[in-house]
Amino acid sequence: MKLKNLHKLICLVVLVVLLNSCQQTSAESPGSEYMPDMAHSIAYEANYYNYYYNNTWGTEEEYYQYAKPRKPVEGTVARGASDNVSIPKAVSVSAYPYADTEEERTRAMNELVNNPLEITEAGLATGKELYGYYCAICHGDKGDGAGYLVRDDGGVYPVQPANFLTDEFIAASNGRYYHSIMYGKNLMGNYKGKLNYEERWEVIHYIRSLQAKEKGLAYNQMENSLNAIDRPAGEIKNTMIGMADGEGHSEDNGGDHNSDHEGHDGGHEGHGHDNGHEGHGHDHGSHDEGGHDGDH
Repeated sequence: MKLKNLHKLICLVVLVVLLNSCQQTSAESPGSEYMPDMAHSIAYEANYYNYYYNNTWGTEEEYYQYAKPRKPVEGTVARGASDNVSIPKAVSVSAYPYADTEEERTRAMNELVNNPLEITEAGLATGKELYGYYCAICHGDKGDGAGYLVRDDGGVYPVQPANFLTDEFIAASNGRYYHSIMYGKNLMGNYKGKLNYEERWEVIHYIRSLQAKEKGLAYNQMENSLNAIDRPAGEIKNTMIGMADGEGHSEDNGGDHNSDHEGHDGGHEGHGHDNGHEGHGHDHGSHDEGGHDGDH
């Protein structure tokens, strides 16, 4: 008799479990879920509120505190504010406000006049190194457009790279160079993903130094007789501060130069070697069968 009652009890329990597991979902209830963590992650997702009472440790309020938006990590660069992944070195970043069109290129040439970085020996050294990596192969070590790819002992490039030593390119605004770096020109591709903000301007400074050398003029940290636009940093004095904790030193620009980069016209975007280097790209302008007309 007892065994019979036990069987009935077992059958009743099984029936209850089956009925409960087969319940239908509704607008008010998701029904029963087997292993709910398969559908409801217990991980916190930034800026996404996904509280689920059956699969979350802590209260709803605690979950909200973890999931709500937080302040960005120090040094974070806003999306669209830089076009280079290797940005750590670039302290000054901003979205480039010019599009890849001829009209916008002209606007950049007119508005990006001043180089926002002062001329320094360190900046020229960096610019020389980067120019050697990315530009010299086409535009030549001297900036004369006689790079390895267009010399008889190198490759045979289909267009003549820009010669930065011509009067046209010496007189060209900094924006012409910067826009070309950002978007390229003709066969030259863009270099915005290879050079960060400061590096683009440093390369432009170095190109200016090559132009000054060709003209027998000065373009360095102490003097610029090439143009009235780019500003030498003058003598930079390093003053040790925070001696107690051994931290840092600051740079004080001596002489008449202030570090207030006013008049950077248009901001900091511009190293595009105009077509004339137009990047690396050689604005072949209209090269018709006989020769290459253009700034490459």
